[in-house]
Amino acid sequence: MADLSKLSELIQVTPSKQTHWENVYTAKGEDEVSWFQETPAPSLELLERVGVKPAAALIDVGGGASRLVDCLLARGFGNITVLDLSAAALAAARMRLGRTGDKVKWIVADAAEWRSDETYDLWHDRAAFHFLTQAQDQQAYIRRLKQSLRRGGHVIIGTFAPDGPATCSGLPVARHNAESLSTLLGDDFVLADTRRHEHTTPWKSVQKFQFSTFHYAE
Repeated sequence: MADLSKLSELIQVTPSKQTHWENVYTAKGEDEVSWFQETPAPSLELLERVGVKPAAALIDVGGGASRLVDCLLARGFGNITVLDLSAAALAAARMRLGRTGDKVKWIVADAAEWRSDETYDLWHDRAAFHFLTQAQDQQAYIRRLKQSLRRGGHVIIGTFAPDGPATCSGLPVARHNAESLSTLLGDDFVLADTRRHEHTTPWKSVQKFQFSTFHYAE
């Protein structure tokens, strides 16, 4: 069991949502979930494309036990926040990193409810936003995004594509392309890049993703 005492910060989240994801991450290892990536190549490519520097402040929303944080630390990034509903997922990531994990801020929170005191240069979300299927939850998330991302910064959102799965981990998802995300985000966000990605799960099925990168206009 992951050591939850090593998390930097715990924030109240909606119990039903949190219970679901705690159950997922306590029942399965990090490489036993469909979204596992040994190397998060699409995200790393997009980070390079926007030119984010190691001194930048980054947040990985819905990061769970993702290995993106490992790659960022290895590349010299020193101001990283990982946010997820599951304390167990974040604790697993922190334990994997060992002492290096002390450099990361770990936050247990619902991105649609959380309020940040910090401002980020880049907001990354792979497969969290698509679990928001209700308009009010989507808009709450976008309000938090606008409050937390500095003007001139970038947001990378990866969701299931319109022809991707309709559910994940037993939950319905809202599938998106660049146009639907642009409509939701509004005119302040300028599309910088959009691309499809076919993710192969640990059991060799293929999930179709759409990654969209936006610039938050100054």
